Amino acid sequence: MSEMNPFKIAQQQLDEAARKLGLDPATHELLRWPMREYRFTLPVKMDNGQTRIFHGYRVQYNAARGPTKGGLRWHPDETIDTVRALAAWMTWKCAVVNIPLGGGKGGVTCNPKEMSEGEKERLSRAYIRAVARELGVHRDVPAPDVYTTPQIMAWMMDEFEAIYGESHPGVITGKPIALGGSEGRGDATARGGVYVVREAAKKIKLDVSKASYAIQGFGNAGQFAATLHREILGGGKLIAVSDSRGGVMSKSGIDPSAIVKHKLETGKVEGFPGTTPVSNSELLELDVDVLYPSALEGAITGANAGNIKAKIVCELANGPTTPEADAILHKNGILVLPDFMANAGGVTVSYFEQVQNTYNYYWSMADIDQQLDRRMTDAFEAVYTTRERAKVHMRLAAYMVAVTRVAEACKLRGWV
Repeated sequence: MSEMNPFKIAQQQLDEAARKLGLDPATHELLRWPMREYRFTLPVKMDNGQTRIFHGYRVQYNAARGPTKGGLRWHPDETIDTVRALAAWMTWKCAVVNIPLGGGKGGVTCNPKEMSEGEKERLSRAYIRAVARELGVHRDVPAPDVYTTPQIMAWMMDEFEAIYGESHPGVITGKPIALGGSEGRGDATARGGVYVVREAAKKIKLDVSKASYAIQGFGNAGQFAATLHREILGGGKLIAVSDSRGGVMSKSGIDPSAIVKHKLETGKVEGFPGTTPVSNSELLELDVDVLYPSALEGAITGANAGNIKAKIVCELANGPTTPEADAILHKNGILVLPDFMANAGGVTVSYFEQVQNTYNYYWSMADIDQQLDRRMTDAFEAVYTTRERAKVHMRLAAYMVAVTRVAEACKLRGWV
């Protein structure tokens, strides 16, 4: 079904912003497509002595505002269209938080859960051998994403440095701290999201210290959102959480630290004491003040958007809301904090890592939190102001801010 093709959704969202902005046809058409995309065939020797062939991708969507930046996903269902869509969203994400980078994304079609550490290392190095000449701190900088880790980034950086015979820590971000990784990267996506929830709550006069919240998806971002919501906002009641296996809820509240500990120890949220089961779809429709969709794309659709009761929806996942759902949520007065603004804390701290690597001086955690807070707050203000002025929903407003910035850079360069 084409409506669920992520790249078609990304183009549809851009088209709407282009119409609203009155973008000229050439600029609009330029921004609808990646400027460069690469596909690689990667032969990798497996532990059993056989060679398996993997397919890899790297899309550099737009570099008008600076080197392209974006994660690297390892997933059995990875396709060029997923990677294209995510590279487009990275372009708008970097622009909306006003960092001097373009958007990129990479992927390998594989199932890392079935691979040994040695096999993952050989795949990491094979990928870099294929793409090394297209990467660099002034060209394109990958980072971890779905099923890739700081260790995988370490192997990739090492392979890049082996090829060039020089130290290049800034070629890749999300590295272990010992190899030039940045403080604050682990919780950056969730932290940035909670900062924009704080700003959104001020606009709708919601007392966040007493607000209830629920989290769909309990990986890295979801777990940090559970604890940071309470820490940064000075309170709040966690009502429900879910992961791919199912969910739990309690109207009297769930201890965020305890549920995170349970998930880390058992690998699931099910069975947490004092809770009742709730499905992923039921969780989305609970009567809570703040909803954090933190799983995969397409969770909120035209079919269930009318049942969403939250006042604020903070998208920590990429693409959790379809265009049809956006219109319904907006009509119902629900403030959606769109993914490429709400979850931009990750790329922002990745950018900080790149900066620190480049001038070989490292910041404190306090510096990083302060800089992140400022950028997320400024991004929210720019988007909310556009929403009020143009009378559009928040995602369209975020697109308008981002597309205006990228279009201006393309025009100044003389591309269009």
